[in-house]
Amino acid sequence: MGANGSMLFSVVRIALEELVAHKGRSLLTMLGIVVGVAAVIAMVSLGQGAQQQVQQQIASMGTNMLIVSAGSQNSGGLRSGAGTSTTLTLDDVRALLREDPAVRSASPSVSAAVTLVYGNQNWTTRAEGVDITYPDIRNRGVSAGDFFTDADVSSAARVVVIGQTVANQLFQGADPVGQTIRVRNLPFRVAGVLEAKGQTQYGQDQDDTLLMPYTTAMKKMLSITYIPTAYISAASADATNTAQQQISDTLRSRHNIRQGQPDDFNVRNLTDVANTAEATTRVMTLLLGGIAAVSLLVGGIGIMNIMLVSVTERTREIGIRMAVGARMRHVQYQFLIESVVLGLAGGVGGILVGVLTSFLLSVFCGWPQLISPVAVVGSALFSMAIGVFFGYYPAKKAANLDPIEALRFE
Repeated sequence: MGANGSMLFSVVRIALEELVAHKGRSLLTMLGIVVGVAAVIAMVSLGQGAQQQVQQQIASMGTNMLIVSAGSQNSGGLRSGAGTSTTLTLDDVRALLREDPAVRSASPSVSAAVTLVYGNQNWTTRAEGVDITYPDIRNRGVSAGDFFTDADVSSAARVVVIGQTVANQLFQGADPVGQTIRVRNLPFRVAGVLEAKGQTQYGQDQDDTLLMPYTTAMKKMLSITYIPTAYISAASADATNTAQQQISDTLRSRHNIRQGQPDDFNVRNLTDVANTAEATTRVMTLLLGGIAAVSLLVGGIGIMNIMLVSVTERTREIGIRMAVGARMRHVQYQFLIESVVLGLAGGVGGILVGVLTSFLLSVFCGWPQLISPVAVVGSALFSMAIGVFFGYYPAKKAANLDPIEALRFE
């Protein structure tokens, strides 16, 4: 090892020995960095966890889905809301499938509150009449039994597929497939049980539901010939906006709506909803991370403060070292190394505390969390950069001391 290498090794050793000699002060200085890094990692973890949860919940609502609702109709100066008028028909849905290339599949939706009875058990839920394309559009499979068939839809059969909550309430652990339940006092055969989905972000139980052929709901439950809502699946995620425009154009043409007149229907694009929700959570993540990063700045200021105090305390020592041959850059390296070690050690400690905090918040508070490798690596590099940035001025000040004046310092 050359003279320069030996000298540099000696400088590193002296810097580490100085930090160890003042353990209490070094630990308290690192604490600011530990808190800052831990806060950044925990906040970003929670923000990204929430963002992922929103994405999953939006995705669980359906594949490339649009919702077409009857409504927005002016009558005597009064404008009706979505699903409240009779302007949407089965022929409209068939026309969308036939005429709009961006539409892959569609399912009418007719719903009503119903009371279910099985033996001495009863349960009130929401029944929804849909087509056989519903499971594909809404990403809902069956965990037991089968979904109803096209023949069931054609014949308006009395057959249902029930959610897990309904199965638990009525059958209490028994196998519901093949059993007969009463829906509004009409007997229905249970063909299958839907896969459990849990609650939405708004607290709605997605498993408290019952599905039947839309023809059955229209003829035997509600006695209607129109449909309030239709679920539409676009050909791809990129085609949702195109599908939305095509649906609007087709329905305006079929309903003889002239230019300038308001639509008598609504088309909601869930991709827009997902993008808005994702943008909101992303902004919140950046905001939380930015607020937590202030702690890192405070920790860096703490490092500079301690290093300046250290320079003052060791002025005479610096003078002696420079008098016996130490160069300015060696003195500067010593203080810079001390500062970087404080920052890096605080960063490593902050990573451990941040990951542990994220885990504990997830376990005890039920908050979603997703540890971000970018946040972890970025925090470690940033803490080291803070050591360099806030340690440079004290190191430079120490290196620029006049050896003679330093030796006179008491």
